[in-house]
Amino acid sequence: MRIGELATKTGASTRSLRYYEQHGLISARRESNGYREYDEADVRLVSEIRELLAIGFTLEDARPFVDCLRSGQPTGGSCSGSVEVYRRKIAEIDEEIRVLLARRAEVAAQLKGALQ
Repeated sequence: MRIGELATKTGASTRSLRYYEQHGLISARRESNGYREYDEADVRLVSEIRELLAIGFTLEDARPFVDCLRSGQPTGGSCSGSVEVYRRKIAEIDEEIRVLLARRAEVAAQLKGALQ
């Protein structure tokens, strides 16, 4: 399938697909006329990338998930590299929550002082 069809099937823009390819997450074969050619496996890779980006992962975070799928695993999260990324991301989110709670407490204290 060509890039436009892959874009339609995955909801990604053609620009995003070229960007994923530029970063080595997907790869296209080139037809004699220079058009990019993708196969059905690329649909799953792009879908995985988009799902991860939507929940705050970076493109580099997505790499182990893509590699896992390419190795034949049924899900991108079933390999040790992916599990490591999940754990790191949870730790980052936990730290962000701690920072936000501290910030909230400070703002609440300032509000309380302003109302007295």
